Amino acid sequence: MVAIPLAMLLLFGAPQQSGKPPDLTSPQSLEQGRARYEAHRQAAIHIDELAGNIHSEADARAFVDAIAEQFTEHRYQFWTTFSIRRRVAHAEYAAVSDPSGLIPEQRIVDVWNEYVREIDAPAETLVTVAQVHNLRDAVYYSSQRMWQRPMQTLWTMPNVHAVDADGKVASGCRAVEALKVVYQMHESFLSLLSARERAQKGILPSELAAQRREQGSLSQATPVKSQAQWRALTTENPVRLAAYRYLQAHGESAYRQLLKRLFAELLPKE
Repeated sequence: MVAIPLAMLLLFGAPQQSGKPPDLTSPQSLEQGRARYEAHRQAAIHIDELAGNIHSEADARAFVDAIAEQFTEHRYQFWTTFSIRRRVAHAEYAAVSDPSGLIPEQRIVDVWNEYVREIDAPAETLVTVAQVHNLRDAVYYSSQRMWQRPMQTLWTMPNVHAVDADGKVASGCRAVEALKVVYQMHESFLSLLSARERAQKGILPSELAAQRREQGSLSQATPVKSQAQWRALTTENPVRLAAYRYLQAHGESAYRQLLKRLFAELLPKE
């Protein structure tokens, strides 16, 4: 899948050139760090506004191009190619202009499960629609809270999410949101396990938070993690391990071809 490292890019920036590492504790470095953070924050605010004001395919292209600009010096160049941006923008406009254009959660499930089977990841990495919806609800709820703190980053933009008239996560995704969800599943196995356990109990994070607000207990202690969640924290991510083994066995070219094929299935041409 096309893993978009929004958080990694935002926190660490473009890869550093070889040589003596900078002194990150010097006043100059601290000031530069604050300036970079503010620049990233302002960029995130601007892009989030673009995401919330898409009224034409040109608007969608402006939104997607603004994201791509944040990757121009990053090693993940796949995201910045014109054909990819055009397809993502087309899917974005289709999703916001008509609910029938949303990317079905079932399609995300099918593409993801095809991916983990192709790279021979363990069966525990397979997902269901209920689990994907639960994860989307958690990501949207946390994005809203982080954005309001304020912690405005490319990773916490709330307007990239598809919501219904009641303000709840819709049954389908917008294009950038779908890529963000796939990235979350790929990079954070704990998030996937947590969504699975909540889905089994019929709990949505947003509904649980609303109940706690009504009861005045939103500040209560964090629930104890399950054994499966503790295992995810203490062991390596099985998806990333499987992807690494696939790369070693088949090479980077084969892996890229796999990603391109699955990307085309996730955002098919009309």
